[in-house]
Amino acid sequence: MTTRLDLPGITWRRVSPKFLITEFLGLAVTAIVLAGATAPLYLVGWDLAPWATSSAVGFVLLFAAFTPRRVRAIGYQLREDDLVFRRGILFQRFVAVPYGRMQLVDINRGPLSRWLGLSELKFVTAAASTGVTIPGLVAADADELRDRLVELAESRRAGL
Repeated sequence: MTTRLDLPGITWRRVSPKFLITEFLGLAVTAIVLAGATAPLYLVGWDLAPWATSSAVGFVLLFAAFTPRRVRAIGYQLREDDLVFRRGILFQRFVAVPYGRMQLVDINRGPLSRWLGLSELKFVTAAASTGVTIPGLVAADADELRDRLVELAESRRAGL
């Protein structure tokens, strides 16, 4: 018996490796903020302040160690009737969104993403739980994917 998504047969399209840069810079900012948040502990003379700072930064470094694998786990595939999206290592999420149910396809580009030539493609349906964001796409690929999804959504409207 074949499952509805038939996941073993899917060839996943991956996000750009440059997306790792944005993730690592975000983690670096998080480490700096957490280290700064523990600064008042030094001012009040708490003996365990160095442990608090080390623990906070160590947690961020541990998260950074899994970041390359987490980024490689992000993928999508255009199928005949829907787009399948996946992400996550420990808590995996697989979403299949029928083209006819898509209501909005949006591209976001922050300053760092623009500098790296990346985009984030977001599309939503009427059901809030099926909103999907594909981060780290090359800008030209994101534009092409947006146009393709809009074309497919218009041609396959499901009773709207």
